[in-house]
Amino acid sequence: MNTPAIAEKPLMSRSPDRARKPAPFLPMSRAEMDALGWDACDIVLVTGDAYVDHPSFGMAIIGRLLEAQGFRVGIISQPDWHSAEPFRALGKPKVFFGVTGGNMDSMVNRYTADRRLRHDDAYTAGGEGGKRPDRCTIVYAQRCREAFKDVPVVLGGIEASLRRIAHYDYWSDKVRRSVLADAKADLLLYGNAERAVVEVANRLAAGQAPRELDDIRGVALFRRVPEDYSELHADDLDSADEGAARQAGATVIRLPALDQVEQDREAYARASRVLHRESNPGNARPLVQRHGDRDLWLNPPPIPLSTDEMDAVYDLPYARAPHPSYGEAKIPAWDMIKFSVTIMRGCFGGCTFCSITEHEGRIIQNRSEGSILREIEKIRDKTPGFTGVISDIGGPTANMYRMACKDPKVEAACRRPSCVFPEICPNLNTSHDDLIRLYRKVRETKGIKKVMVASGVRYDLAVESPEYIKELVTHHVGGYLKIAPEHTERGPLDKMMKPGIGAYNKFKRMFDAAAEQAGKKYYLIPYFIAAHPGTTDEDMMNLALWLKKNRYRADQVQTFLPSPMATATAMYHTGVNPLRGVRRGGSDKVEAIKGLRQRRLHKAFLRYHDPDNWPVLRDALKAMGRTDLIGSRPDQLVPAHQPPGTGKAAGTRRPVRPGDKAQRFTTKGLRVMK
Repeated sequence: MNTPAIAEKPLMSRSPDRARKPAPFLPMSRAEMDALGWDACDIVLVTGDAYVDHPSFGMAIIGRLLEAQGFRVGIISQPDWHSAEPFRALGKPKVFFGVTGGNMDSMVNRYTADRRLRHDDAYTAGGEGGKRPDRCTIVYAQRCREAFKDVPVVLGGIEASLRRIAHYDYWSDKVRRSVLADAKADLLLYGNAERAVVEVANRLAAGQAPRELDDIRGVALFRRVPEDYSELHADDLDSADEGAARQAGATVIRLPALDQVEQDREAYARASRVLHRESNPGNARPLVQRHGDRDLWLNPPPIPLSTDEMDAVYDLPYARAPHPSYGEAKIPAWDMIKFSVTIMRGCFGGCTFCSITEHEGRIIQNRSEGSILREIEKIRDKTPGFTGVISDIGGPTANMYRMACKDPKVEAACRRPSCVFPEICPNLNTSHDDLIRLYRKVRETKGIKKVMVASGVRYDLAVESPEYIKELVTHHVGGYLKIAPEHTERGPLDKMMKPGIGAYNKFKRMFDAAAEQAGKKYYLIPYFIAAHPGTTDEDMMNLALWLKKNRYRADQVQTFLPSPMATATAMYHTGVNPLRGVRRGGSDKVEAIKGLRQRRLHKAFLRYHDPDNWPVLRDALKAMGRTDLIGSRPDQLVPAHQPPGTGKAAGTRRPVRPGDKAQRFTTKGLRVMK
């Protein structure tokens, strides 16, 4: 095996001798293949989403990119998974099956933070739920294997990416092995995989076997550690260096094995810490993790796409519409994004509850102004129903466009999990000038009446540019701007790697001043998370008091959802903080909020104004010794008496009779009477 090189060939550098005219839509049926004159597909992509031929949908990007390489690509969208027959619909692919769960992890898509079933699906025609199985990447891959057992199966997409090693699965409440093992696939491509999938497709088409593709960045596969590699043992929990030492020659870091992380929560936290530390493409090394009698090998992350490469991806000949087979059925996710424009990828925020960095990386990948303006003209000219309003211009965040480390050498050597926590790195260029110039050029485009910014604004960066805030408020806000301080208290904020509430307050002052200057009545809508690891009941009480003092009443609130591979998920599962060193008996502990009743209590604090929450909040405040917050004064949180007809949940409880034992539930460090 050769170590994956830092320098990689440009994405579009190949000149395929099999180039052909782009299809109006990638075919989803034999009839469409016949109309194109195809006897077979080279590659069949199986996806858990409805097929929308637009660059906001991963399977469309990969399909059109492979088409540009000269491959005949077909799509099987949301097949009936109960047998292998629907997976034979396009015939036997000549090169490989590509399998993705879709734009979301299928379990996150299907279940709430309370593990309740959702009955809708934004990525399905008609918004109908139940059109994909749980853990659909696994199911689809196994059905592909049943359909044509000798065709290579390649996994990709966010579900595969975030489950590439042994990981805690919230819905089964256990550690599961790599999805590559459960799916019985040949290869897994993680992250934004354009570069990897082009290399894989061309080399498989040239006759190489999947096991020979072990030198491609962003690839995971089962293989032995080569004899010329030396191992750094991060699986030794008694060692303090966690495999971080650098040494000459080819090295691989051995993560704690599957059986270790299943049984030992500190071992799981160590594996999470090392995985995240080895995430910079400039210095990451291969990782290996034992799964039974096999080694799972992960190559270093993909090299980010250059601006020219990003432009090439977004300039591909997308139909920019759902496949005609859906007729007039609405696809909610398409309706949400059809008038929006993605200008960049990646996020260097590193928020521990978020999976963007794990999937897209922390190096920002930018499109050029020309590419963005061309897409806006396509929206204007080709998208039915367009009225002149761009609904969003942004990405994972609204205002990281063209931000990067000032020194490429420093960037390549950096191991910080965040460029903005605990404070903004002095090496980070935080200029908003390019973004302001882009906004102005978009507004000047003929036929564009309004350009909205709906992506989340990173307010700790925005306060570095008063001119940006003025530009944002004057031209790109429509009454409300959503923003995510997530909490007010330092304890949970440190575990989230989020700035203190002071940064939010500063942004609000600047936002309000800009709105007043522009003669606008605009408002901030702050978002908060309940029950995040490291949050106490007192933290939630203080947040509720802050909300009441500032006259915020949240209609929708988010309870922490432990998504696969996130650092906060490791905290939730293990009770250990992987942001600090993990060593046997010497790890930093984190208390997680796991009980359903306590999670609901934390959520109730966020909705302190809802009468249905008052009974449980009164009980909690009494147990916390804070009866001073019960009453009708403005500085008190909940009233002492329940209004008639409210608090229905409390009214359904069986009354306590003499001799009965009172029901109790446990909050963090407290016993609360119910």
